[in-house]
Amino acid sequence: MNTVRHIMEKNVITIDYNKTAFDTAKLLVENNTDFAIILQDKKPIGIVTESDYIKKIIIKNKNASEIPIKDIMTENFQTVKPSTEIENAIQKMLNNSIKRLLVFENNDLVGVVTQIGLASYLRNKLLIDSTIRKIESDNND
Repeated sequence: MNTVRHIMEKNVITIDYNKTAFDTAKLLVENNTDFAIILQDKKPIGIVTESDYIKKIIIKNKNASEIPIKDIMTENFQTVKPSTEIENAIQKMLNNSIKRLLVFENNDLVGVVTQIGLASYLRNKLLIDSTIRKIESDNND
């Protein structure tokens, strides 16, 4: 049984809620990522993505250095446990039309599951399954 623990990214980019949108944008660029988790007292309270910047700052022609990140973050994020089966994580992402799931263990953020991580896992699984079928077919010939 494959679980979220096997595919989650453990290096999650976080930033404190009292930082600005500009501070967070710099962090995203420095870490070559498109999202960050917003923390208050070391606990996740939201997520901010490139899409949030486009919809809430750029399109409204606002100054990112004047906007607290907490004003543009999304507070309603979905979570799973490391022991969640990958198939269940995929279903949760599809049901909620989301690209990321935060992974919590004992109320602590321990990782994130992304669409890219899932796609990589599924590609590898397909390649392995295909190779096994070929080997089995060759052995039966």
